[in-house]
Amino acid sequence: MRIGIVSDTHDHLGNVAQIVAIFAAARVARVVHTGDITQPKTLRAFASLEAPLVGVYGNNDREREGLAHACAETGASFVDGPLELTWAGRRILVIHDPKELPAERRRGFDLLLHGHEHRPTLERRDGLLILNPGECAGHIKGYNAVGVLDLATLAFELVKF
Repeated sequence: MRIGIVSDTHDHLGNVAQIVAIFAAARVARVVHTGDITQPKTLRAFASLEAPLVGVYGNNDREREGLAHACAETGASFVDGPLELTWAGRRILVIHDPKELPAERRRGFDLLLHGHEHRPTLERRDGLLILNPGECAGHIKGYNAVGVLDLATLAFELVKF
């Protein structure tokens, strides 16, 4: 199973359209957003994804009531992190800011997906694969990025746009 990973879109609707196209081309089965969508209109822009969208709220996702309504409209599912998932036999932990997650809370998981830092991260620590695709806020053209991860092999591709 291939999944898409996106973070820190911060209402950049033009980038969301590109993200949807990237994930469609990659044929991902599911998409995880690691927070900082910011406004409901941005969540609604993800409605054209061909895969289910799940995620966690970030520190800039202050319009919770509106975001919750947008989730209900689009079928997306967002929670306050951490979010625990088990897909394709992999235990996945999703949080926006990794500094808010104590090290002992990470035990027993295969993957930690996060955002907040606006820079890509790919590292292994104590058997845990830690991924942050970077940001999609549009601050610097060519530095916007999303991730595509194959859960069977843990092969990760960072797609910059």
